Amino acid sequence: MTLSYFTDKIPAVADAALHIIIALILFVIGQKLVKLLLKLLRTSFDKSSMEEGVAHFLLSIIKFGLYAVLILILCQFLGFATSSIIALLGSAGLAVGLALQGSLANFAGGVLILMMKPFMVGDYIIVGDLEGTVIGIDIVYTKLQMVDNKTVVLPNGKLADSNIINVTNQDKRRIDLEIGVSYDADLQQVRRVLQDIIKAQDEILIGEPVDVVVGALNSSSVDMAVHVWVKKEHYWPVRWRMLEQIKLRFDEEGIEIPFNQLDVTVKQETAKK
Repeated sequence: MTLSYFTDKIPAVADAALHIIIALILFVIGQKLVKLLLKLLRTSFDKSSMEEGVAHFLLSIIKFGLYAVLILILCQFLGFATSSIIALLGSAGLAVGLALQGSLANFAGGVLILMMKPFMVGDYIIVGDLEGTVIGIDIVYTKLQMVDNKTVVLPNGKLADSNIINVTNQDKRRIDLEIGVSYDADLQQVRRVLQDIIKAQDEILIGEPVDVVVGALNSSSVDMAVHVWVKKEHYWPVRWRMLEQIKLRFDEEGIEIPFNQLDVTVKQETAKK
């Protein structure tokens, strides 16, 4: 190679070096702008009393997006084909999304729960057949402490798609009982017994409606519906006590509570002679 060959390459090398230096300067400036924007967003999130988990998640996503945009701009400035990079990142993101579909659903559910706040730590909620006190809300799972002190871990994806009853939002709660009695029972006697049991409960709120009515006529029983109001902390003790007293008083009064039973009849045929 002749000296003229290297001499001819000097302008191209100098131009490339100049582009790299300018790209580094732009990266430093862009990095400072990203940090400033994240700081302003963090201050805004703190003033809005946003949950720490949601704030941290949003800041991480925004930080990743801003740096991705900054890197793409620098790559385009240096002459790289950004369309190929975007296509590669899109394919990789799609593959990761399909592989982590369930986890991402739980992740998204956790973000929705933390942002919308249908319940908070310490609330008593009912979800399907489960109910208990919320002891922890993570970005993927929510923990419930049941009445029997068991801990149930619920995926946030399913929880966000479920019907959630937040009992803690109100200071009182209605006890709903359905008591089946025989069709032969005297309904006036049944109503009197149930009303006596209700009057014996000191925790029942005065001034709130009390219902003792026929709730349904089933195939094998007349279902009496009992509705009373108590403070939320008295719900379970009063409910359990009333059920026990109803059974004991019904036994004393001779009021039958129907239950499913199976009668088996054995027929013997006399052998023909």
